Amino acid sequence: MNLQFYIEKLKNSDVFKNFMKENPNAFACSGFFVIDKNGKEGDKQHFDFWIPESKKLMSFQLENMQLIPLENFGEISDRISLEQDIDFEKVERMIEERMMKEGIKKGIQKMLFSLQLKNKKNFLVGNVFVPTLGLITAIINLEDMKIDEFKKKSFMEMINVFKRKK
Repeated sequence: MNLQFYIEKLKNSDVFKNFMKENPNAFACSGFFVIDKNGKEGDKQHFDFWIPESKKLMSFQLENMQLIPLENFGEISDRISLEQDIDFEKVERMIEERMMKEGIKKGIQKMLFSLQLKNKKNFLVGNVFVPTLGLITAIINLEDMKIDEFKKKSFMEMINVFKRKK
């Protein structure tokens, strides 16, 4: 799938149309995507919108087309562009190629992506789950369509870090 498919689904929904009619100054500030390769929980797509007048953050959950209020952690001014096209299969191939270069031979179980603005550029921040409790963090620069950061961790490493902090 690609991002434009989900954006069209959002923009064509009555829930979104009514929301924008009531909140014409609202803007997209983040997107969240779950790609479940095992098919156990299913894929999910959420788009978050900031309403400047009421200082509220609302999330559109596309899998059930619901509008959910989110916790607000302060003023939001970053607008993400919904006018870009991201092919999630291409992003997955990029991650798999990097995994091979890094000697990670295990397949992908689940991918979590957050569409964010960083230094006035759109990025996908990804957490990729692999078998044997592995986690890969990848930050993808959408302007250049390249991986800027790539780190592999195991859950055991993270648990040890938490134990040391106590």
